Amino acid sequence: MSRYALVTGSTSGIGLAVARSLAKNGCAILYNGFAEEHHIAKLKQEFENEYDVRAHYLGADLTNEDDVLNMCEDIKKVTKSGVDILVNNAGFQYVSSVQDFSLDKWNDMIHIMLTTPFILTKHLLPGMLQKGWGRVINISSIHGLVASKEKSAYVSAKHGVLGFTKVVALETAGTGVTCNAICPGWVATELFWKQVKSIAKNTGVSEEEAKRKLVGEKQPSGQTVEEKHIGDFVNFLCSEAANQMTGSTVTMDGGWTAQ
Repeated sequence: MSRYALVTGSTSGIGLAVARSLAKNGCAILYNGFAEEHHIAKLKQEFENEYDVRAHYLGADLTNEDDVLNMCEDIKKVTKSGVDILVNNAGFQYVSSVQDFSLDKWNDMIHIMLTTPFILTKHLLPGMLQKGWGRVINISSIHGLVASKEKSAYVSAKHGVLGFTKVVALETAGTGVTCNAICPGWVATELFWKQVKSIAKNTGVSEEEAKRKLVGEKQPSGQTVEEKHIGDFVNFLCSEAANQMTGSTVTMDGGWTAQ
């Protein structure tokens, strides 16, 4: 019997890499995120044909509490026993100084990256506990451990997620359910490459040089984290080898926080 995994923000980027990795390992996938209808249909076809697993799209707006609650109800229609794996990944970035930061942006970012993981965990955890097995995996960020200027909401939400991870881990210890957080540094996402291209354009250097400059400022390795590596690590956290790994914060940051 295949396990069901809900991965938020999984129509692109890290979330999609996580969903693909779990599907490759035989998990039925509940995927979520904003995308054109043809892309959503294409992903369903990919999951079902390439990985031979069930796939269901949940189109909730995760900044909206009612949408999140409705998604929890929709999940019950797909799998009565609830999901086995919850990956809280969805999020977005907005850059501004504190005094100029939009309150609407702040509220949306805190909701999608902290409140929504709380709501989903609250509603999906009972099913995991009843089955005696489950995984809650929160995709935080290196900014859950350190700060950068002009990222107040993002840093606050990601720090909060780490505290939430520890509480859930303590409350579920010994039940067969674990809760852990992953903190990636620079990841080679579409957003990252947009920043690289912008630096290259504004400074007149090559994209490769712009990449080295951007990454090298923070990550001693000088190399980005690959999306698929995060997906593979999520699979490890779902394995038997990680049964006693709970409440952990795992960095994937090329040495960023070792400095």
